[in-house]
Amino acid sequence: MIIPIRCFSCGKLIAHIYEPYLELIEKGESAKAAFKKLGIERFCCQRMIVSQVDLLDDLLKFSRLQ
Repeated sequence: MIIPIRCFSCGKLIAHIYEPYLELIEKGESAKAAFKKLGIERFCCQRMIVSQVDLLDDLLKFSRLQ
């Protein structure tokens, strides 16, 4: 859905990390190296970014119920 602004466990800001993380992954870098480069060390924050699923584009295909 929508990228969480903060980590649910520790409260660190993580929304600004998602786009650069995807770019690094597309370039072929490992997730561990990408997190190290972006400064995400806590497992809880890594979990928030890795488990993010973009469903917004899929939901926009359906019409609104009124």
